[in-house]
Amino acid sequence: MTARTTPGPRDRLLAAAKQLTYQQGVGVGVDALLKVANVARRSLYEHFGGKDGLITEVLRLTATEDEAAYRQTMRAAGTDPRDRLLAVFDWLGEVIGEPDFRGCRYLAAELALADPGHPGHDVARRYRERVHDLLEKELRELEHPQPAYAADQLLLLIDGALAVGATRPETHPAAAARRLAERILDDAHRS
Repeated sequence: MTARTTPGPRDRLLAAAKQLTYQQGVGVGVDALLKVANVARRSLYEHFGGKDGLITEVLRLTATEDEAAYRQTMRAAGTDPRDRLLAVFDWLGEVIGEPDFRGCRYLAAELALADPGHPGHDVARRYRERVHDLLEKELRELEHPQPAYAADQLLLLIDGALAVGATRPETHPAAAARRLAERILDDAHRS
């Protein structure tokens, strides 16, 4: 028995779709996906039922990875909830500064998926809910008077920083969002 050294068709399709849907959007053509993955069209349908299934699975995969990155960023910032929340914006500044940064995958997918029933919308919504929950948990530890509302505000700042980072990174949107986040966090001490 020999060990497989190259990924199978399913993994190659996921890798290709992860790359191409981020670079070109979810409207990327099936032929381009198949070419980069080096698989037959049949593999797409066998493993994912079609392009919509592949896009949904890529969003699930990346949501898990991105949520883990939020958690790791916050954990690395120490034990103070304020520091953990502000570390998110410092990390976003690094992400936006990467040469291949193209904005928020989930926002782009939500805008591009015209069918409101596309399962990708549900994946993106649940991802945002989990990020919101992470933020809200930290705000509760900070004893913020309105943790759910403040988490809504921080998520808006995150989305805005990622959107502006894709179109005008030279404006340093994560740093500006961080300063606004500081004001939201300081509300915890004003009540």
